[in-house]
Amino acid sequence: MDDVERRVVEVLDGLGVPYELWPIDPDYADTGPFCEKYGVPLEHSANTIIVASKKEPRQYAACVVMATRRLDVNHVVRRLMGVSRLSFASADETTALTGMMIGGVTVFALPDGLPIYVDDTLMDLPWLILGGGSRSSKIRTSPEVLRRLPGAQIVAGLTT
Repeated sequence: MDDVERRVVEVLDGLGVPYELWPIDPDYADTGPFCEKYGVPLEHSANTIIVASKKEPRQYAACVVMATRRLDVNHVVRRLMGVSRLSFASADETTALTGMMIGGVTVFALPDGLPIYVDDTLMDLPWLILGGGSRSSKIRTSPEVLRRLPGAQIVAGLTT
């Protein structure tokens, strides 16, 4: 277990919501291949996406969205962040900011102070799968964990 994965487990343990840490084949860490290989419905998979303002100084936020939905970057997220232009952070930016690779990014070990926006549609699920902090693990838990995450905002209309 690396440092990020250890931080993820510490955060999860502190939130008091039951979870399972699933070891997975890193070659299947991306959402589509993961769901296909492990028989998980896409509707129960959530992605943590890092977005970045286009103007300096760069501002970042994390958005947690259902894998079957599209993040409304140009309207809702831009308004939440109070910036004029916004895009998805590159894979290199995401790794530099979070210490995590695409396919393993999770909301549970992000830098302090990073805004976290959670799509409200996730809250209706009985369970969901999130990244585990590396491409070698996923987390199965209740959406309640997102409500308990310090600084996380549940946002209606975050996705389309």
